[in-house]
Amino acid sequence: MEKLKLKPNQMIAIYSRKSKFTGKGESIGNQIELCKGYIAREFDIDDESLIEIYEDEGFSGKNTNRPQFQRLMQDCRNKKIRCIVCYRLDRISRNTCDFALLIRELEKYGIDFHSINEKFDTNSTMGRAMMHISSIFAQLERETIAERIRDNMQELAKTGRWLGGTTPLGFKSKQIQTSSSSNGKSRTAYQLKPIAEEQTIVKLIFQKFLEYNSLTKTETYLLNAQIKTRNGIPFSIFAIRCILTNPVYASADSDTFDYFSKLGVILCNDEAEFDGTHGIMAYNKTYQTCDESHKMHDYEDWIVAIGKHKPTITGKEWVKVQNYLEQNKPKSYRKPKNNNALLSGLLICGHCGAFMRPKAYRRIDENGNRTFSYLCETKEKSRLQQCDTKNPRGNELDKMVCDEIKKLSRSDSTFHKQLNIIKKQILSTEEHSNSELTLLQTSLTKKEKQISNYIIAISESNQTAATELIMNEINKLHAETEALQQQITELSELSNNHGELLPTLDALTDKLSSFAETFDMLSLNEKREILKLLIEKIVWDGVNVHLYLYGTNYEKTEPQPRGCK
Repeated sequence: MEKLKLKPNQMIAIYSRKSKFTGKGESIGNQIELCKGYIAREFDIDDESLIEIYEDEGFSGKNTNRPQFQRLMQDCRNKKIRCIVCYRLDRISRNTCDFALLIRELEKYGIDFHSINEKFDTNSTMGRAMMHISSIFAQLERETIAERIRDNMQELAKTGRWLGGTTPLGFKSKQIQTSSSSNGKSRTAYQLKPIAEEQTIVKLIFQKFLEYNSLTKTETYLLNAQIKTRNGIPFSIFAIRCILTNPVYASADSDTFDYFSKLGVILCNDEAEFDGTHGIMAYNKTYQTCDESHKMHDYEDWIVAIGKHKPTITGKEWVKVQNYLEQNKPKSYRKPKNNNALLSGLLICGHCGAFMRPKAYRRIDENGNRTFSYLCETKEKSRLQQCDTKNPRGNELDKMVCDEIKKLSRSDSTFHKQLNIIKKQILSTEEHSNSELTLLQTSLTKKEKQISNYIIAISESNQTAATELIMNEINKLHAETEALQQQITELSELSNNHGELLPTLDALTDKLSSFAETFDMLSLNEKREILKLLIEKIVWDGVNVHLYLYGTNYEKTEPQPRGCK
């Protein structure tokens, strides 16, 4: 193959992908090493500085919505890439349309594509034709695999078994049988078994939601009743919704059969078998790849079967809950109550540790801004039963925090002091490193000279009995020189890093000097981002505000904002 010609600043790209991490087989690491070998063999290029690696671990090949692949394509469009090498065609895409569009775009930018497993490249007409044919078979393979998985899952669903993973609240998994397969290997099956204490909590959640028809009120009830999750934390609205929508708690009866039939799910049992004796198992509800975890499949892809476990509630109750949730869905998309607050996500209640969020009022202040206060989430959710801390006046608190942040530009500020300390530490370390580097280089030169003298001695010894002793000494010195060289390399890299860091610190110091003026010119969103970068947390104890900055032991206490409620 003709040696690849690279223009200045052009690279060879290696792209690797694997749907799930396994650490074996066609792992990301193995793919990369095989591609490097191909580049060295075919292009006569072994300089790794000319190779850029793009890795997507845990992403499927059904589409090209993968972060590293998108970065690769952007670099192609910016003409940074001359050639793309991958281990196998389906690492790029299993979708024929996506692959065809990719090849067309690469041709537009004059970028070659090589698949080392199929031995295809886009330099020849035959290679391009065979590549398109292979992409068709890759898509066919993916669709066949998906169909086979779906068929196997339907067969497993008929057994009503638990297929693994974290069990839902109220259940544990238990081994129920060990059967021998046709090849003589034993297989273990599991089913769900109830946990009495957790079942009581689940029943209570359904009962309270049916009573209140409100996720928020259900959350408040659980909070005030000190009822917590399996992990010992308060139930969130999201956790409550997950329980309420999980079919595992519902009875497999005529109500659930009618409900799922109308949704168009795949039902593995006849209507006559939905007799209310057992609960429901729903399979293939969500995607399992990293890029789409927790994303729900369409209902027609769900597989619903009768389980082996006892139901928690009746089908009629469960369906009623689903209808309530569907009716209330628009309520879950409320707009933020106040868009002018700067401290959301930073301000914490000092009494209970919960975050404080803005609550807007109708009154307009002298600056034309709508007034608001910060309200403790626990205080609101528990209706004052778990926390009754005072609400600080939001407009004034935001201004106080911003004024304090602007003080960082002063030469006597904590940040300036911290930067000076870092500079002194770097200079001290660099001085010590340079001294140590000189000693190491002197020692290395001395040992290299010794090796040279020993080699001369061997050449003049005419293979005497002392030759073996001399060779052992040379090997020993060689190992010592390698260790010294490694230390010298590490110290040199450290010194280079320090050399790059000092100008950065100087530039940061310069920027801090004008920070106060710049901050006032920022938009609301930009101010929020700056505050999140600088502030670790802000604690309101009901009287004072405590400001904690990242990277320092700095805590600034401010008096109570006026107008607390």
